[in-house]
Amino acid sequence: MADFGGADLDAFRTEARDWLEANFPKALAHDVNAQMAKLQVRPESEDALKWRRALGAKGWGTPTWPVKYGGGGLTREQARVLAEEMGRIGARNPIGGMGVSMFGPTLLEYGSEALKQEHFPGIVAGDVWWCQGYSEPGAGSDLAGLQTRAEDKGDHFLVNGSKIWTSGAQYADRCYCLVRTDTSKKHEGISFLLIDMKAPGVEVRPILLINGTSPFCETFFTDVKVPKDQLFGPLNGGWTIAKRLLQHERDGIGASLGAGNIGGAAVVPTVIAAAKDYVGLDDTGRLADPDLRRRVTEHMMENRAFQLTVRRQQDEAKAGNGPSNLAAAMKYAGAKIAQDRNELVIESLGGRGLGWTGEGFGEGELAAMRSMLRSKANSIEGGSSEINLNVVSKRVLGLPDAK
Repeated sequence: MADFGGADLDAFRTEARDWLEANFPKALAHDVNAQMAKLQVRPESEDALKWRRALGAKGWGTPTWPVKYGGGGLTREQARVLAEEMGRIGARNPIGGMGVSMFGPTLLEYGSEALKQEHFPGIVAGDVWWCQGYSEPGAGSDLAGLQTRAEDKGDHFLVNGSKIWTSGAQYADRCYCLVRTDTSKKHEGISFLLIDMKAPGVEVRPILLINGTSPFCETFFTDVKVPKDQLFGPLNGGWTIAKRLLQHERDGIGASLGAGNIGGAAVVPTVIAAAKDYVGLDDTGRLADPDLRRRVTEHMMENRAFQLTVRRQQDEAKAGNGPSNLAAAMKYAGAKIAQDRNELVIESLGGRGLGWTGEGFGEGELAAMRSMLRSKANSIEGGSSEINLNVVSKRVLGLPDAK
């Protein structure tokens, strides 16, 4: 790709438009579920596979990552133009998931050159899916209390223990995992290992949620051998890396929740559409229910302000050193906005929003109920709202601990 240095965006727009025209399968246009890797269950369709491979080979699945690691090497301005051109033709980036949004940025910052060379090719191509081994049955809010052990066996670690709420573990190829390597210390006894999910001794059990899906899993490690070269960062130094990755996670979740990209479905009606179609308009063209009209307006204003703040924060993060502790505030706000949005949709649908199955309900009506139920986890995943408020209190506002 020509190096425009951010100066000639018109020329880059032409290049991007021409490349997309030649490589994006038109059958996938505006087909969200067929394009988003996070929502796919392998194997992919022929068109989806073709699109992912083309985008990965170009490096535009991770557009601003360094070229030396397979990224696109684009400036922020060029990446924005690319996103605009993809949106114009209904194309989505199928290369995502935790490898791109969380582990990849952390690997760029903390990884050894050997680990970067080993793991980036699979991430930028979308060939290798990652899951996160953080929470345990006895270590959720107090994550540093984790007990999954990794014993030093000379040329490898032997891992025993279990994790819970491991999103997408049933599809994952690799797991970035927090393990205890020193039982005499709490935070300073944790290491960060990269585990092959196909290794002997790894067992995954999907958890069925109330909305009928199983995005989360229990993951069990029984005498799992992990080569020493898969230690990410220093021995017993995993907590620092884990906190940094959590900032990336909260930053991504917050932005996605506010945009309606987590916990929903493509066919769920928007708040405004649901209110207009099911509640109706008065003679002046306004929503017939004044109280609902007020709350929908407040929600739209709050969400618009949130989206503008997300954009500003992302620009500041890219200009500096990535997300900060303010990501906790954005994740808290994003969860609240997402839950409010789902509740408003269900309220607008009335009795039509209470269906679970049956021919009497439309696809959007059934999806709305599942989306609302799924949204209940938004204030738990990526750090509960209470934990995020504590982060804001201590690390952003500098308030003292309660006595």
